[in-house]
Amino acid sequence: PAELLALIDAAAVKLAETSLSPETEPELLAHTQTAERIRRRWDGISAALLVEVSDRNAHRTAGYLNPHQYLSQGLRLGTREAGRRLRMTETIGEFSNFQGQTLPPRKPATAAAVAAGTVGAEHALVISAVLAKVPGCISPEVKARAEAELAEAAAGLNPDDLGKVGDRLLAHLDPDGQESDHVDRQRQRGITILPQDRQLMSKVRGAMTPELRAKFEVILTAWAAPGMNNPADPDSPTGTIDADGIDAEALAAARGRDLRSAAQRTHDALLALCDYVLAHGGLGAPNRIPAELVITVTDQELAAHAGIALTATGTRIPIGELVRLAAEAVPHLAVFRNHTSEVLYQGRGARFASKAQRLALFARDRGCTAPGCDRPFAQTQAHHAPDWITPAGRTDIDALGAACGRHNRAVGTNRGQWETTTLTDGPHAGRMAWRPATTDQPWRLNPIHHAGQARHLHPPELHRQESGPPPAHPPPRTPPQESQAPPADSESAQSPHAAA
Repeated sequence: PAELLALIDAAAVKLAETSLSPETEPELLAHTQTAERIRRRWDGISAALLVEVSDRNAHRTAGYLNPHQYLSQGLRLGTREAGRRLRMTETIGEFSNFQGQTLPPRKPATAAAVAAGTVGAEHALVISAVLAKVPGCISPEVKARAEAELAEAAAGLNPDDLGKVGDRLLAHLDPDGQESDHVDRQRQRGITILPQDRQLMSKVRGAMTPELRAKFEVILTAWAAPGMNNPADPDSPTGTIDADGIDAEALAAARGRDLRSAAQRTHDALLALCDYVLAHGGLGAPNRIPAELVITVTDQELAAHAGIALTATGTRIPIGELVRLAAEAVPHLAVFRNHTSEVLYQGRGARFASKAQRLALFARDRGCTAPGCDRPFAQTQAHHAPDWITPAGRTDIDALGAACGRHNRAVGTNRGQWETTTLTDGPHAGRMAWRPATTDQPWRLNPIHHAGQARHLHPPELHRQESGPPPAHPPPRTPPQESQAPPADSESAQSPHAAA
């Protein structure tokens, strides 16, 4: 394989250096078709390589927890392209079972067409998406014939037209829509909140089962009624329309002032329901971060009334909305050493981090510290560096870092694991760095959760000019006295949490 790949690489370099000007138009068209056939066959080769990487856990050798991380971060493909290639591999790859036996591809006709270069990855993904909609009660033999028919049709169609053929095939298999059953509905259920856009808005995509829709409509009848739970109307009644104490005259007046659309009333009803759940302890006792709404923001952003705050679950909130949201919240102050991420001090004798330490970790790390991990802070654990079970292990803030469960369990001294350390100098002092174990690679930080922070937008030199020379600070292991004021140029992070 190494010699063949080197030969292909050398041929590609040579071809890129070769002028195509002397070629005739028919020859150019023939070359284009040949290049496309090679590209499609390469999709199959790429899938075979990923199968081997997955079966042997080779991605762990490079320090990645799964093939998706290896593709997305190691090969720098990004999340979307990594997911596309893995779906392609699942469709045509020949995986091994626990006994080491090689299994046939899930879509054998499609795999053969890719190997022949007649169809490409996009055709294969369309075929897979069409077959995923075939009702579960259809026999495997019929599904196999449908897959073969789609693979044959793909040889003469583009992916868009192949999707239309797939729709007609589905209509033929289930002309009246009667074949769908409870299993199919449960397989298709799901609600996904898409990432925030540039306006910090989030679209929702999903499919509701009849049971969820029936219950949801009952709730909306009471909570999304005209005049109810209108955030733009301070006199609008809150809660359910049939609750005790609702003034009928006030509701009628609010209904007359209500200019919201049905979709906006549904949104506001969900907002009111979330407030109700948080205020009534629906997430449990407010003694841990996952049970509360926790938000971090710097004092610079609050003073300027501009910028973006971050919740423990990873949502970005404009400062203006944060001020309204945190009107009755409990603030916590986290003080860092000059222009670094080093929390001055917070220690603990037990193994598990306290709530105060978790708040300090959120203010500093904002999410999982492992390179490339986008897990928000609410889905992390307090990782010890060095490990708690070692003689040097301690639960002090300068020896802790936020890590999601998968990365926390991936730390070790063996090949394929990670090792961690807390940086002690430089602008990133106090932050946790990672590198693959048994290697001498440079220590790596995770920049994902720190993009756009005020410290990165305002250079330290600017703070020094505005605030004067930085005062002296106590060493990291010496707790500051309660009477000490925070340094003029230090950054603070308020973490309001709405418990009632």
